Amino acid sequence: MKQLKSAVYGLLLLGLLSALNVQADGVDTIKSKGVLTVGVVIDPPFGVKNKDGSISGYDVDFAFAIARKLGVKPVVLELDADERIPALNSHKIDILTATTKTVEREKLVNFSYGYFVTGQKFVAKVGKIKVMNDAKALSIGAIRGTTAEKTIKQELPGTPIIGFADIDEAFQALQQGKIDAVTYDEGMLANKLNKMPNKQLYEISPISVAVKAYGIAVFKGEKRLLDMINDTLSEMERTGEADRIFNRWFGPTSPTPLSRIFRIQS
Repeated sequence: MKQLKSAVYGLLLLGLLSALNVQADGVDTIKSKGVLTVGVVIDPPFGVKNKDGSISGYDVDFAFAIARKLGVKPVVLELDADERIPALNSHKIDILTATTKTVEREKLVNFSYGYFVTGQKFVAKVGKIKVMNDAKALSIGAIRGTTAEKTIKQELPGTPIIGFADIDEAFQALQQGKIDAVTYDEGMLANKLNKMPNKQLYEISPISVAVKAYGIAVFKGEKRLLDMINDTLSEMERTGEADRIFNRWFGPTSPTPLSRIFRIQS
């Protein structure tokens, strides 16, 4: 009988430890270390590298709000486009910003509510691209490892698509006449176009290749962390903080003036 009681006690203890391990999720880990590590791509105005080496931007403002909700310090880690999801899945970062929600990516990570909606468009010389068929005969630059690159290849099969490491490299090739157009999300295109010395020669196309929603990505299965992020985003929309952040980076007096055509919602 004594041996039976010991065995039962051992099983109960094992079950209790297992339950504790299940409960020790991403939120607990983040709070225990006191830091939220955020992956950000340098794509102004979403991620902006400042002269002192710090990173600011639309994404960073949202990340800081989430860190405040968790009661921890935010740490921003600069990532290239093609290393974002691997960095998340290897736990190098806790959350990932400015990532387009796609069916393929949702197999790898979980996404929050969309906190930015944009169209994928073109920058080309004025009048060059009015309808999608105009782009078929052009050489088009896209950023490697992005959904913009994948989408344009799907939409314009047979059109020469030239891959670039980043948007600066692509715009340099455009101004040098090595390509006819650059395709990317409108926010990034507007920011780069506004800084071009001969910007009057170029324009953003009136047509969109696709409409995209950006979500904050977390490790697959991190339901508690995801719920907390969604609650924070909903609260930011409700209190007007999300609108204020948008106006800070995309308002009429910003370098990237855009209209806010969306609301954060489930």
